[in-house]
Amino acid sequence: MNKIEQQVLPVAIIGGGPVGLAAAAQLLGKGEEFILFESGSSIGSSVLEWGHVRMFSPWQYNMDRAAKELLLKSEWSPPNDEELPTGGELVNDYLLPLSHLPEMKTKIYLNAKVVGVARKGFDKLKTAQRENAPFQVYVEIEGNAKVFEARAVIDSSGTWRRPNPILSNGIWTKAEKILEDRIYYGIPNVKDLESRYKNKAVMVIGSGHSAINALLELADLKGEFPDTQIYWTMRKTKVQDVYGGQENDGLPARGELGIRIQKLVDANQINILTPFYIHRVSETAGKISVVGDLKGEEVSIKEVDELIVSTGFRPDTSFLQELRLSTDPAVESVMALAPLIDPNVHSCGTVRPHGEAELRQPEKNFYIVGMKSYGRAPTFLLATGYEQVRSVVAYLTGDFEGAKEVQLELPETGVCNTNIATSCCDSSSSAEQTSSCCGVPVKLEISRSSCC
Repeated sequence: MNKIEQQVLPVAIIGGGPVGLAAAAQLLGKGEEFILFESGSSIGSSVLEWGHVRMFSPWQYNMDRAAKELLLKSEWSPPNDEELPTGGELVNDYLLPLSHLPEMKTKIYLNAKVVGVARKGFDKLKTAQRENAPFQVYVEIEGNAKVFEARAVIDSSGTWRRPNPILSNGIWTKAEKILEDRIYYGIPNVKDLESRYKNKAVMVIGSGHSAINALLELADLKGEFPDTQIYWTMRKTKVQDVYGGQENDGLPARGELGIRIQKLVDANQINILTPFYIHRVSETAGKISVVGDLKGEEVSIKEVDELIVSTGFRPDTSFLQELRLSTDPAVESVMALAPLIDPNVHSCGTVRPHGEAELRQPEKNFYIVGMKSYGRAPTFLLATGYEQVRSVVAYLTGDFEGAKEVQLELPETGVCNTNIATSCCDSSSSAEQTSSCCGVPVKLEISRSSCC
C-alpha cells in the first residue's frame, strides 16, 4: 500500500470508556478519521458495572478538554465542576451525550469485541517493510466476524473485566468456578443485593478503594441487620497502611474513605485478618472455607457465606499476540511506566505526567493507554488517561512538539508510604520524583514525554 492510500485509513480505538472517547474527541479535533470498538452494549459499559459508586474525583478531573469542547457546541449542559459524579452519572451525563454527537455516532461500533490485531500480511516474526503495512483489526460484531484496516491503533480497553483471583499467588483455581454464585469481583451494589448479604458472614478481600467502598456499604447493612458479619482480609502488614491521606488528601472524598474505614475498624465493626495470605478456598457443608497464612500460622475461616474479591485487575493482551509489545514482566504495564507506578516502590497516588514518548511501543503507531497502560498497578486517574491520548494523537497527526509538551494538573495525594524500601519521599529524591508525591501539589509542565 502506498503512502497516499495509507493516509486515508482511520485510527482504530479499542474500548468505549472515558479514555477511548477522549481519544476519539482528540482525533476529531485534528480532523482525523477514526473507528471505535466497544465490546459492551453501551458506551461506558464497564463503568456502568460500578455505576452506583460515587467517584472521589470531581467533574473537573473527569472530562477531557477536547470532548468538552465538542459537547459545548451542542445543547449539552455541563455539570458542576466541583460535584462528585457516580459512575452512572459519568456515563449518562457525559459519555453518552458525547457518543451521540453526529460526528461521533456513525464511527462507533457497539457489541464489537476485538479478537485480534496484526499487520496486514505480517506475523510477529517478519520485519522487512513491517512499518509500512496497515493494521488489521479482527472484530466480532454481534456474532459476525469482520476485519477493519487502520493506520494506527489505540488500545484503551481497560482492565475492569479481568479481575485478579482470590489466591495470594495470583493463580485461578477450579474452586472459584465452583463457588462463582457466591463470589462477587469488584464493588457490589450492596443496597440492591441486600437479600444476598444481610445477616450473612461476608469476607472482603483486598486493600484498595474498591474494598473500602464495599466494606462501608456492608457496615451500613450491618446497622440494619446486626447479625451480618464482616471479615476483611488483606496482605498489608497493618491495616493503618490503607487509611491514606485522610484530611491531607487533595481529593477530600478520597480522604474521607480512609477516615470512615478507620472509624469502623476502631469500633470493632469489622473482623480484620492481616497480613493474611490466602492459599485455598473450598465449600464445606454449605459454607465457604478460606485457608491462609496469618502472621506465620495457618488459619482456616470456615463459616463464610459470601466473598467479595477486590484484589485488583490485570490487562488482557491475548488478542495482541501478533504485535511487538514492550511490557514490564512484573507490573504488566507499558515498560517505560513501570518504574513510575510499581507498587513495590511507590505508594503515591499520582505519577508525574507522561505521554507519547513513554507509551511508544516497538510496534510503530500502536499504543496502550488508560488503565491498561498501568497493567496491574492499582492507582489511576482519568485525567492521566486524557493527557496520554492528547499526546498520542498529537504525535500521530504530526504535531511532534505538542506531543512532547505534556501539561497536567492533578491534586496532591497528601500521603506517601515511607515503609517502602525505595521511598519516593526519601530526602534524596529528585525534584522530578518529589513533584508527583509526598504531599506536593502536582502542577507540572515538562518537555517530554490517576476508578477514578
